[in-house]
Amino acid sequence: MNKSEFVAALALHGAMSKADAEKCYQVFRHTLETELLVAGKITLPGFCSVEIVDKPARKARNPATGQEIEVPAKKSIKFKAGKEFVDKVNH
Repeated sequence: MNKSEFVAALALHGAMSKADAEKCYQVFRHTLETELLVAGKITLPGFCSVEIVDKPARKARNPATGQEIEVPAKKSIKFKAGKEFVDKVNH
């Protein structure tokens, strides 16, 4: 399912227009992106938790040349599905 299909499903399940569903999607995404930077972790009980995690610098090998390279530290996003969500998927 791509974004436009998801927005269409959101409109159908929410009994709203596709334009309203698109706006709802954009507001949710913007809020998640903005507030995750501030809070560091967002938990939606039963659905998921999303948090920013620090990945330390490390050494790796270039598979083509075998040369060792330094991979810099970075931030990453960790998503963990909630129990109720996982149970519905496995039903």
